[in-house]
Amino acid sequence: MYGGDFDGNAAFSGGGFMPSQATQSTDPFPSALSKHRDTQTLIPLTVRQINKALLSNDDKVNILIDGVDVNNVKLVGMVMNKAERVTDVSFVLDDGTGRIDCNRWVHEAVDTKEMEAILERMYVRVHGQLKGFQGKKQLVVFGIKPVTDFDEITHHFVECIYVHSYNTKLMKQQPGSSNQTHMPSAAVTTQTYQTGPSNQFTGQHVADGLQGVEKMVLDYLHLPGSLARESGVHQEELVKQLGIPLNKIT
Repeated sequence: MYGGDFDGNAAFSGGGFMPSQATQSTDPFPSALSKHRDTQTLIPLTVRQINKALLSNDDKVNILIDGVDVNNVKLVGMVMNKAERVTDVSFVLDDGTGRIDCNRWVHEAVDTKEMEAILERMYVRVHGQLKGFQGKKQLVVFGIKPVTDFDEITHHFVECIYVHSYNTKLMKQQPGSSNQTHMPSAAVTTQTYQTGPSNQFTGQHVADGLQGVEKMVLDYLHLPGSLARESGVHQEELVKQLGIPLNKIT
């Protein structure tokens, strides 16, 4: 889905907080990690959003995306340039929209075992904390699992589109408020992992938050022929089939 056959810029560039449409399930990452992320919000994002995010100028470096103060995030992508050291493992995550440097500290045996299962060019879902320093952003990983169902990749990007639309719509409805968006009461907390089949976000729930080009792209991605292809849909196909200029979907 990534690399030469897929450019995530073609369709996906969202992020924010997740309202309550999806089904909650238990956290797939070890519960011992929850002490690092109690009450924090886990936000589905693309790397492109992170790379374009603003860094605040206050004493504590904050990363703002769609008016939201971003801390803990969820990404899905391919592992590249994995390097193992005694105390940590570093790698680059490529999600088709961009690349970000990631670091996983290995303090316990469970950490080492988790990273041993992660191979070069493997698709993974990653939970981690965003850090910004001197204009450079990186991800400190506290959980990583291989993707075993490629529908999860589509599902993740649909989440990103939906929550991006949710937050930007909220910002437009509150023109006199501060730049930071308030957290919805049904936001995902990092003590649970909110997921479900990709069709949880299709239909009216997604359509309510999308319009124009985003809606056309999402409808095309959910055609049976598009869903059946593990390699994904290239942006050139979207341009040809939907008649949309390339600059409108990148």
